[in-house]
Amino acid sequence: MQRVLIESDEALAQIFSRDTSPGAVMVDTEFMRRNTFYPEVGLLQLCFASDPPESETAWLVDPTKISDVSPLVDCFADTSVLKVLHSASEDLEVFQRWLGQLPVPLFDSQRAAALLGMGFGLGYRALVQEICDVDLPKGETRSNWLQRPLTESQCEYAAQDVTWLLRVWRELHRRCEQAGRLEWVLSDGNNALASLSLSDSEPHEKIKSAWKLNPRQLATLAAVCRWREKTAKQRNKPRAWIIDDQTCLQVALSPAISPQELSSIDGLPAGVIKHHGIELLDLMEEQRSLPETALPEPLPSPLNGEQRGRMKELKSRVRDEAQRLGVEPEILASKRDYELLLREAAGVAIRAPQHWSGWRQDLVVTPLREFLAGTVA
Repeated sequence: MQRVLIESDEALAQIFSRDTSPGAVMVDTEFMRRNTFYPEVGLLQLCFASDPPESETAWLVDPTKISDVSPLVDCFADTSVLKVLHSASEDLEVFQRWLGQLPVPLFDSQRAAALLGMGFGLGYRALVQEICDVDLPKGETRSNWLQRPLTESQCEYAAQDVTWLLRVWRELHRRCEQAGRLEWVLSDGNNALASLSLSDSEPHEKIKSAWKLNPRQLATLAAVCRWREKTAKQRNKPRAWIIDDQTCLQVALSPAISPQELSSIDGLPAGVIKHHGIELLDLMEEQRSLPETALPEPLPSPLNGEQRGRMKELKSRVRDEAQRLGVEPEILASKRDYELLLREAAGVAIRAPQHWSGWRQDLVVTPLREFLAGTVA
């Protein structure tokens, strides 16, 4: 195997100028996200399944040297080319921001391993060890991928993230086809892509203790969280660098009507009060002026003792089904899934996640709904 560093638009275009379709391309990124809202891409790695074994190549694309990303966009949009990634969620954020195009269709090797009963959340090194009996080095895991020039060690590390993935994918693809699980993996890939634009919750709903707020306080919390999200994106800074979750909650509870009163809110940075105090006060006043009919419904309280007992029963049924299928139970249903099903059974209106459709619907969701409804023993 060899590796080639791509540092120009012309070199990037040449990668995709070959006559034959690659069928599948292994994809990985190296990025930094220490002090920013958005991930900062440092390197893109590609390895094409069409290359013969004796000339397999890791193409290392330097985003800092590329101005025309259209060849990448076209490849990612080409549904005849399977895009293979391992634990793709953060990479997808990179592509959404950098390219404006997500890789479709998507084969996530981590999810494939779980659907084959090899372990849930299996790391890349562990998967390579399991399938290829190779222990990959991890020395560059926390490397600075924005530095230039990249070192030989960094390039070698990055190249192995896609060259060994090619061997892993070929074996996983074979096993998935043999077990009739390939469509499951691809369906989960589609769900992962859709989840980036179809979030099943608002930011304020993830804050602990938000369920204790009354509707007007909750409206203020939601407005503050939306303001924080917008400000963090504009400044490209982590949310907590603007206001942390606990401070958002304190703002929602505050009766402040002046900058001086804002300053009494524990944890609210002086810089926020100085530069955004009036904006926050206007936002808070707007929520106080909302008519009752415009206020949100209170958030559901934590599950009660009876519901927690029923959750254990749901988990037991899923473990039995997972054992029958030879898969990991966590890949069938998450804690969030159990909570939503229990709330739905209690008459609470919920937004059913997209992954409840497709292959999980008949195997997991419908049987659990029937069990909770008392229609099955």
